[in-house]
Amino acid sequence: MSKVHVGLVGVGNCASSLVQGVKFYRGSDYPDSAGFAVGDVVFTAAFDVTPAKIGKDLSEAIWAAPNNAAVFAEVPHLGVPVEEGVLGEDFGDLEDARGSATPQAVAERLRATGTHVLVSFLPVGHQRTTELYAEAALLAGCAFVNCMPAVLARSAEWAGRFEAAGLPLVGDDLKSQFGSTLVHRALVDTLTRAGVRLRDTYQLNAGGNMDFRAMRDPARMAGKKATKAKGMSAEGNVHVGAEYIPFLADRKIAYIRLEGEAFGGTTMEIELRMSVEDSPSAAGNVLEAVRQARRAMLDGRSGVLDVGVMKA
Repeated sequence: MSKVHVGLVGVGNCASSLVQGVKFYRGSDYPDSAGFAVGDVVFTAAFDVTPAKIGKDLSEAIWAAPNNAAVFAEVPHLGVPVEEGVLGEDFGDLEDARGSATPQAVAERLRATGTHVLVSFLPVGHQRTTELYAEAALLAGCAFVNCMPAVLARSAEWAGRFEAAGLPLVGDDLKSQFGSTLVHRALVDTLTRAGVRLRDTYQLNAGGNMDFRAMRDPARMAGKKATKAKGMSAEGNVHVGAEYIPFLADRKIAYIRLEGEAFGGTTMEIELRMSVEDSPSAAGNVLEAVRQARRAMLDGRSGVLDVGVMKA
């Protein structure tokens, strides 16, 4: 059976959970997807700009600080060194970041390792760097899965370029297996079907990983707000907030409130609190996305794919 060769951009918590997940479920009854078992997923390349990760085997780099994802699998040596990545101008908040690679150099590495699908786990707010890696994927002939809220699959220009190149593009921003956006949307849909008119709703999230750290920047938070609001499909007044709390590590706590107008103009209110390990909750959907992207390549399908695990 054909394999799915995966390259990773950003060896952070999500990458850690994905790598662990492939080891954890290899040989198990975890569902096949697009004709591929979990064991068919093979990591072939990785890129980062954190000095503590560059040069290490992927199996070691996933444990390097500032990573703080839950540990649920022992990962053997993978023989995949983490290469120095692309350092776009939007990495200004990381003082020790190091990245001299160009899209051309990344593409050369992807071709040399036979990578089929490049997955971007860049932090929130890195639009330009996302575009540089997308350029590398096009040069190398790889599908691209954009797991962060940069505008790529929603861009007619980028969608057109991937379609013209005969390559799949998946994105933008990743749903969790059972996350706050999924719960929020389910509540909105239920109220709408019941005839309740939604007036106001908010979702406040707190966490201690690098994504939440990046969202302290209002400009970067704006992109996350846009994809979350779209994922909720909510009308009326919608507010999304995020707070960086270091001691929460990779645990995300979400507070959701909805206020609507029920029969006779009476008020209906819902409040909910949920807690989830953020990165493992997302990794299963990435596993789905890369297998679907590889199948699309084999079937000759290109352009933006709707694989059902992305927010937009």
